[in-house]
Amino acid sequence: MRDILPVLNGWYTAGVPFGLATVVSTSRSAPRDPGAAMAVGPDDEVVGSVSGGCVEGAVFELAQEVVASGEARLETFGYSDEDAFAVGLTCGGELTLLVRPVTAALDPAFGEIAESVVAARPVTVATVTDGPAPRGATLAVWPDRVAGTLGTTGLDVAVTADARGELALGATGLRHYGPQGERREDAVTVFLHSFAPPPRMLVFGAIDYAAAVARIGAFLGYRVTVCDARPVFATPKRFPEGVQVVVDWPHRYLGGTDTDERTVICVLTHDPKFDVPLLEEALRRPAAYIGAMGSRRTHDDRMKRLTESGLTEAELSRLRSPVGLDLGARTPEEVAVSVAAEIVALRWGGSGAPLTATAGAIHPSS
Repeated sequence: MRDILPVLNGWYTAGVPFGLATVVSTSRSAPRDPGAAMAVGPDDEVVGSVSGGCVEGAVFELAQEVVASGEARLETFGYSDEDAFAVGLTCGGELTLLVRPVTAALDPAFGEIAESVVAARPVTVATVTDGPAPRGATLAVWPDRVAGTLGTTGLDVAVTADARGELALGATGLRHYGPQGERREDAVTVFLHSFAPPPRMLVFGAIDYAAAVARIGAFLGYRVTVCDARPVFATPKRFPEGVQVVVDWPHRYLGGTDTDERTVICVLTHDPKFDVPLLEEALRRPAAYIGAMGSRRTHDDRMKRLTESGLTEAELSRLRSPVGLDLGARTPEEVAVSVAAEIVALRWGGSGAPLTATAGAIHPSS
């Protein structure tokens, strides 16, 4: 959704109705996660994807139908052993989509939502998918205000509280309520789609490996900063466009920088005078991933120094060192793939093993 919002906002600003299909739930080996979106606009232009090609043809027709009728629809696509292609999704999973028309009259806050997402201002969009509340009704929730309604004051109040909690976590998913927002009922189903600012990747050490890691980090959707105390190396021209480059002592910069449970920290300084004080700071603060480059010998020396600095066993256990998965990587680009693979595996609980050596669902239910 984040990727296609500029196009959608252009249609919306021009006053052109369009059909928007959003994945609201999945099961088993579904190809896309909740929040994936596809839209059909003027002249049958299509942007986005909800299944990687399996059901887009059917969704295209649904989007046209909801624009014509003005009414949202909830549709599920799954796999049938008897006739796989009859239902479209042949990967063995199941997708439930909310397909709704978007116009200024039906969704007056859409333009403001799009502007917030583009500007990296956090917002959660709550949309009714099922129940006695109006299907397709939306409520936009910012940290300090709301816009729209789901039909009743009680439902709006309950959903607003939950939406702000999900926004703090960057989480997206379904919630269930009573008609007036009652917590222990499931008459109304609401999809909470959080647009938190992109997570940060902090890369320390402006070496050639850092440029490759920064490039793949940006590709994965991170907001990347490269920091090094040496101005001769920390120059923007050495790094991809859009990557922030900072000249500062790594531990001092990190000490003055906010991190959260989604932040990735890659220590590529490979020098004890930089990486030991930096890791002392990193391992005592929230982060999704903390990795440090170096040989086995460097790692052993680093661990000794960190232990002597007073870090606990639990804090030291957070360190991924030597950084990356064992891919046999040699070049900076290959090492960057190795680091990115470890970050993704840690995020989703992957083993890092070849899929040919594993059994069961490829994407286990979370």
